[in-house]
Amino acid sequence: MSAQRMIKGIGVSPGVAYAPAVVVRWDLPDVPDREVGAAEVEAEVARLRAAVQETVAALEQLQERVKERAGVEESRIFEAQVMLAQDPDFLRSVEHLIRKNRLSAETAFEYKALEIRNLWANSSSTRLRDRLADLGAIQIRMLGILTGKPAVAVWSGPSDGAEQVIVITHELSPGLTVQLDRDHVVGLISEEGTRTSHAAILAHSLGIPAVMGASGAIDRIKPGTMVLLDGQAGTLHLDPGPIELEDARVRLSRRQKTELELEAAISQPAESPDGRRYVLLGNVDLPEEIQPALRHGASGVGLLRTEFLVTGRTHLPTEEEQYAYFRRVTEAFAGRPVVIRSFDLGGDKFPAAFHAPHEPNPFLGWRSIRVCLDEPDLFRPQLRAVLRVAVDRDVQLMLPLVMEVDEVLETKRLLAEEADRLAAAGVRAARTVPVGVMIETPAAVALADQLARVSAFFSVGSNDLTQYTLAVDRGNARLAERFAPHHPAVVRQLARVVQAGADAGISVSVCGEMASEPLTAVLLAGLGFTTLSVAPPALPLVKWVLRSVPYAAARAAATAALDASAPREVLALLQQAADPYLSRR
Repeated sequence: MSAQRMIKGIGVSPGVAYAPAVVVRWDLPDVPDREVGAAEVEAEVARLRAAVQETVAALEQLQERVKERAGVEESRIFEAQVMLAQDPDFLRSVEHLIRKNRLSAETAFEYKALEIRNLWANSSSTRLRDRLADLGAIQIRMLGILTGKPAVAVWSGPSDGAEQVIVITHELSPGLTVQLDRDHVVGLISEEGTRTSHAAILAHSLGIPAVMGASGAIDRIKPGTMVLLDGQAGTLHLDPGPIELEDARVRLSRRQKTELELEAAISQPAESPDGRRYVLLGNVDLPEEIQPALRHGASGVGLLRTEFLVTGRTHLPTEEEQYAYFRRVTEAFAGRPVVIRSFDLGGDKFPAAFHAPHEPNPFLGWRSIRVCLDEPDLFRPQLRAVLRVAVDRDVQLMLPLVMEVDEVLETKRLLAEEADRLAAAGVRAARTVPVGVMIETPAAVALADQLARVSAFFSVGSNDLTQYTLAVDRGNARLAERFAPHHPAVVRQLARVVQAGADAGISVSVCGEMASEPLTAVLLAGLGFTTLSVAPPALPLVKWVLRSVPYAAARAAATAALDASAPREVLALLQQAADPYLSRR
């Protein structure tokens, strides 16, 4: 198929759909720059507050609808929108603009919303960009209420007689997703968004095949065009021919068979055919990933990210907020380990209330453990929350971007001080928790033997380790092919970390994207890693692959990979090792 008839995006919800395209655009109300008289200012503030209440009520109705269609956990997606709509710091800034500049409520709201949108859109943080659709949904509702002209979704496509359609939009919101008729809408395409956006999570839960990040789709796909959508591969074929349709049918049949095997693998032990046992934990970025991790058989949480408590918010999380969240996760995984990563703040991952310096290269700047140790007033509440939840749960603390032994020792000192303060105050809490480090830089690899002496465990952050080893920005699309986690230089460093952990008698795991990719999971197994922390949707597939490929074959491929000179050689070795066992299944 020619490049003109194929568009590549990000597969976020598996499945294949074939139907005519319908383009959905929002007809937004015009918001003129309108000033009000001094006597009208407080009335405008009151209008703003009333619009917020009406917006929250509408979001809560959507939440109930999602609860019925997809479940309780998925319905919590709308809690994030409710929090955003009610954010006190944001609303105070809008009210200040109304009072100071005597602007109408809609003018002030749009001004501040656009300010945040520009900030998030230009951010390198995936989490912030993922929230753009949430922000857009709130903008649409609020401005519709304030202007008295509700936004209208304009559908362009085949006549109403079309039984099934594939919807294309610029930015897919959870609200639009849940309101779609599942029998009528068989596929979703969005120009914006990633796998972790709320709309993607909801589409997956509702069973609607979806592709996001399909840049230029609206311009290239005319309404009524027949589209073959593959929500696993992230591909869109325009006006496919008989051969392409037959190929899709065969792939779908194979995938359905594999999906049955993956479903069966969830309840089976993570053990290779020749008896090598593995521990598969889950990565949890957001609250809505708790239940998927449990459903897909996670034996615990190997990476509980805490940045969602900060990113996109205008205030720092309190000790109680953090404790409540940690409690929620540990209760869900009762009897299983939960590894909490301390704040991995840096660059654009700061709340508005935190006055961080602008840096030309934030990934080489003030971030992660450096921020926490430099700002103990930020770090101490988190340490207290961890100690409190660890009193009756298997909780461990993991420090990101550690490159010096002193960083671990200083964290332990702060942890001991907070334990003493909690005890003195009569607060029920653990006296300490195991403290481990993420190995994310060549410097940490070089000092792994020394770090192992003061650490309870290691966890390799393969994303940053790859980025720093290869000097390739993982967010640079132009360098995407050069961002190769299976590069021999990365493989050799992984082998050194495993050996350092074995020599010190501490556990070593991987929690980066390498652990969630089937072939690189085989590589990791062959290098000696027995614990992997995996993105929840990938857990069944990774387990199925590790159950299929003998450890001996993985070990032989990994040993040969240590002598490879290029990433393609490593991939070839892994495919040669795995294909004979996977093709039989």
